[in-house]
Amino acid sequence: MLELTRITAGYDRRAPVVRDVSLHVGAGEAVGMLGPSGCGKSTLAKVAALLHRPDAGTMTLDGTVIRGWRHRAPREQRTAVGVVFQQPRLSADPRLSLRELIAQPLRSTGRRRDVPERVAELAPLVGLSDELLERRPHAVSDGQLQRACLARALVLRPRLLICDEMTAMLDASTTAALVAVVERYRAESGAALLAVGHDRVLLERWCDRTVRWDEHDTEKTPAAIAGVND
Repeated sequence: MLELTRITAGYDRRAPVVRDVSLHVGAGEAVGMLGPSGCGKSTLAKVAALLHRPDAGTMTLDGTVIRGWRHRAPREQRTAVGVVFQQPRLSADPRLSLRELIAQPLRSTGRRRDVPERVAELAPLVGLSDELLERRPHAVSDGQLQRACLARALVLRPRLLICDEMTAMLDASTTAALVAVVERYRAESGAALLAVGHDRVLLERWCDRTVRWDEHDTEKTPAAIAGVND
């Protein structure tokens, strides 16, 4: 499904935050990537989500080598991946209602006719009432906004879902609810999951296997770290 091979990436070629990292996520598999803040795992997640071009290395998605990132990637590749970030307020347009936020990927890919049906399907699944759907981000809690961001990530029915510290800012009950939504979607669709975080207990309970990022040497690949398949 997803193959990252010897990826080097960052925001300054002279000082990359990810060096020579490889990672594999099989079809339908749930993989947790565990590491401390600042180790580069979120940058690697952005590469996997086609949102950040690496400086070196290759990425394969569904057997196809990726040659373009962001809007240079073909639509069928961009829509195959859904992503949820840690801070919903940084990834949500404050001008949009939650209903419009969820529908945004459909509108941007020319699927406006699907908006009413998909929003009606996803809103109750993630726990958003009709009243909440009409609110803008400033008028809802972080947990409610993250629910909308998860619905947005699922609206195009992705084959790979990337959750980058999705629950780091949430309370235990909201965390459990959103993880349950992801697992229900995966059970119904067969989608793969890459869950990035620093909560070892959560990742090990949630995922089929957990890859540990070496806290002391970010030049090692996650798969090279002892205890990966515990």
